[in-house]
Amino acid sequence: MRKQLERLGLAVSERPVRDLWPAGLMRVRAGAAPAPVTVVRPATYEQVCELLRWANRTGTVVVPVGGGSGVVGAIAPEPGQVALDLGGLDRVLAIDEEDLIVHAQAGVLGLDLERALNERGLSLGHHPSSLPVATVGGLVATRSSGQESSRNGSIEDLLLGVTVALPDGSLALPRPGPRSAVGPALHQLLAGSEGGLGVVLDAVLRVHRRPAATVGRGWTFPDVGSGLSAVRAIAQSGLRPLVMRLYDPEDSLFQGIEAGGCLLVLATAGEPEVADAEARVAAGLCAAGADLGPAPWERWLRHRYDLSADRLRDLLEPPGAFVDTIEVAATWSRLPAVYADVKAALSAGSGLALCHFSHAYPQGCCAYFTFAGSAPDEAAAQAAHEACWSAAMNACLAHGATISHHHGVGQARAAWARSELGGWWPVWEAVRRALDPAGIMNPNAVGGHP
Repeated sequence: MRKQLERLGLAVSERPVRDLWPAGLMRVRAGAAPAPVTVVRPATYEQVCELLRWANRTGTVVVPVGGGSGVVGAIAPEPGQVALDLGGLDRVLAIDEEDLIVHAQAGVLGLDLERALNERGLSLGHHPSSLPVATVGGLVATRSSGQESSRNGSIEDLLLGVTVALPDGSLALPRPGPRSAVGPALHQLLAGSEGGLGVVLDAVLRVHRRPAATVGRGWTFPDVGSGLSAVRAIAQSGLRPLVMRLYDPEDSLFQGIEAGGCLLVLATAGEPEVADAEARVAAGLCAAGADLGPAPWERWLRHRYDLSADRLRDLLEPPGAFVDTIEVAATWSRLPAVYADVKAALSAGSGLALCHFSHAYPQGCCAYFTFAGSAPDEAAAQAAHEACWSAAMNACLAHGATISHHHGVGQARAAWARSELGGWWPVWEAVRRALDPAGIMNPNAVGGHP
């Protein structure tokens, strides 16, 4: 295989390739280290197309890889498959300050792109905690959402177009304009496809002018219910907060809040008059809480990227330990029951369960759970981890909540993806078969191959 790939002009190496799925890291800790696989690093789009044409001829599976910061096991190539490292496609192709558009290749790191935009007074406004290590292609492929989504939207809202290498080795280029009614927005199929429909080579994204002013504060509420009522009121008021995150009592302790309180961190942004006016309106909607001033916002801002890959590995280093995150979403009417049942299941199965609410919409909100525990041996730790996931996913499906808000499906949620998609599962299968009849693209994408 290596000689064939080198004849295509590709840089080829051999190494293990995995994302940061905690279950995978736990298996490595238990002694099941992943085997090295063939890794190719293209320098041009044509090399990617040549690789896919070769993969069709030989029946070889290709798994696109970005920064490797995913946490659901979508990136797990096996021996005999090819890991397509897109890190060599790392150029910002154009920044258009008049049209507020950026065109960036798939391998550009999110934080590098943000800094390049900041130098021109612009911002993508997309800040997942993985931004320092996540790539543009990865953000698209996982249907990412960032900490400022309440104001700027998620990646699909920013996505104007993509260049994609389709599984047959042909290219589809971005279409023109800020919006088009010439058929459906087919490029949106790539948002959340996890490398199952083709290879994202670059993306055309909306950008924003950096706000002239930001006003951030914190409040404490006596319980989750009163805090959620304030968050819902703000989300439904027409305000567009830059950041709005509510922490439950256990998670608030980690934010430095005394036992029993629920911390809300809220920031508004824009021209100074607008930011101040929105902050005043938001404060009025937080009347049930106690105003803590700007300190909680400033603390949160300093630590917004602290959950790094190294930190996750550190937490999983002790034998028998398990730690993970599960982000789900529900409408406001269903959210309290979803929170209560998932929290109870994770608390019973792990011993430590935290939750914060973010990514608020007029219709509902994301609930982001963190759970951790330990077991006497590796087999027991893996069983406890799997049981937590199963209980959480089943609770979400029982309440009509989505089982993933922004981390994707991968292996972690594969067993429940078909249940959520329901009648849309055959549609997904049909699209995948039509674009990839040879089945060469990532086998762990969105529920796996049928």
